[in-house]
Amino acid sequence: MRVAVVGAGIVGLATAARLLERAPGTQVTVIDKEPRIAAHQSSHNSGVMHAGLYYTPGSVKARLCIAGRERLDAYAAARGIPVLRCGKTVVAASQDELGGLVELERRARRNGVPGLRRLDRQDLADVEPEVDGVAGLHSPGTAVVDFAAVCAALADDVRDAGGTILLGRSIHDVEDRGFAATYTTDDGTKSVDAVVVCAGLHGDRIGPAPDDGERIVGFRGSWFLLDPRHDGRVRGCVYPVPDPRYPFLGVHLTPQQQRPTLIGPNAVLAPGREGYRGRRPDVRELFDLARTPGVLRMARQNLRAGVTEVFDASRARYARKVARYLPGVTADDLHPGPSGVRAQLVTRRGKLVDDFVIDGSNRVVRVLNAPSPAATACLAIADEVVDELLRRG
Repeated sequence: MRVAVVGAGIVGLATAARLLERAPGTQVTVIDKEPRIAAHQSSHNSGVMHAGLYYTPGSVKARLCIAGRERLDAYAAARGIPVLRCGKTVVAASQDELGGLVELERRARRNGVPGLRRLDRQDLADVEPEVDGVAGLHSPGTAVVDFAAVCAALADDVRDAGGTILLGRSIHDVEDRGFAATYTTDDGTKSVDAVVVCAGLHGDRIGPAPDDGERIVGFRGSWFLLDPRHDGRVRGCVYPVPDPRYPFLGVHLTPQQQRPTLIGPNAVLAPGREGYRGRRPDVRELFDLARTPGVLRMARQNLRAGVTEVFDASRARYARKVARYLPGVTADDLHPGPSGVRAQLVTRRGKLVDDFVIDGSNRVVRVLNAPSPAATACLAIADEVVDELLRRG
């Protein structure tokens, strides 16, 4: 069997590696337009290995996150990739957030998150002595890893198993021919038995158009770095109680291995699918967004939250949010950090698609929606895709 995998991010590389492991002898070629692997979402993130607290019970996302975190932890250990097993505490900073914390705990327990513990004020002080709040929820299984290092290891696995990784090759077209699939690059059109599209921010542009006008929208998130004078104030990841209306988790603290603690991110509509800080807006992308019904509806429905997120990009507002549960943090303690763009599928009605979406046709399988925790779940997502490939023969 000959399979082309479009996208050398963590999901594409994991899919290629698992296919070669489960079906030895398969000819696998990974293709990416960038000159290096993991150029976008896979290396522009906070590195959190999520334990499965947030996701709708029974969803694909919840199932694959739980399974994927355990497998990724074992994979990192086997490959010698350092993992900071620091845990996570979700903090209710005031009484009016207790209802949200209770709902989060309900979801997490239904998802089977291991080691989960409800914290009262004294328990919270024992787990995170510097954090101020009325209650908390502690997940000891949450960890931090360098996902770019995971991608490098997966790429080595692909090559060692006989696979090929072609970088700097833009994909212009993918077609399902029924008996085979074709993909077209600057080098011409090639025929294979199947194509797997794991193209992240560009996933809706490669292969068949998504159903019912769905399209991928980029949301940019910016982080700050906490001043070293605050080193050691948090023992693990510290998160606020999330707003259940949005698939974003709020401004939070993420300790890093031998690097400053990350604060953030916010989530604003990106000026381009690769619209990182400092890049010029993509005029064509902005025009495309402006004439897409689902995006316009989303903007109207979330105008207030969107405006708030834009202003949250200021150091002062970040600092005020963090100081609610980590007193003493000021704007002077925040230094410019990295940014990233998250791919998010939006429906024609303007709704953000919450779950993972794997779709396609006979000879084309596509991972269409894979926002966080896709990096955590990459090995489990890969097995779902490989299962589908092997069923189709």
